[in-house]
Amino acid sequence: MRKAALLAHVACSVGWIGAVAAFLVLAVAGVSASGDVVVRSSYVAMDLLTGYAIVPLALASLITGLVQAVGTEWGLLRHYWVVVKLLVTVVAVAVLLLQVDSIGFLAEAMARPQPPDEVLGGARISLVVHAGAGLVVLLVPMVLSIYKPRGLTRFGRGVERPKTGWVRGR
Repeated sequence: MRKAALLAHVACSVGWIGAVAAFLVLAVAGVSASGDVVVRSSYVAMDLLTGYAIVPLALASLITGLVQAVGTEWGLLRHYWVVVKLLVTVVAVAVLLLQVDSIGFLAEAMARPQPPDEVLGGARISLVVHAGAGLVVLLVPMVLSIYKPRGLTRFGRGVERPKTGWVRGR
């Protein structure tokens, strides 16, 4: 059960990173491409990618991460690296959810027959910046998961690790 939960968490987290990387490619194409069809279709594709891949994978990564933390020796609040990972993930999901409407608005604007308004230029650049920064931010939990820096929180120093069940001792 523990390995299945770990597999689900890793798959969702890596999928989230990959989907954001694909989104970044589309955002750059939407800003830099010369062809009107490529520019317009990039934003429609970004909207689909956000709704059907990025948001579900982000939420699944958060949920499976919580399950992993609670069900393993690491605990949710026991180690600083787990707490930082949780905070980064929660902030990343919150920022993502705040951007969903903007992405949908741009997709609708670009799907209209009239040429895109120049006012949308700032919003288009914002998507590139958010996607690039989001990709960098998502690498932080991955690095923490691999290196697992030492350091117990105050809560972690006061809690004895269980030796049986799903939670494995060292």
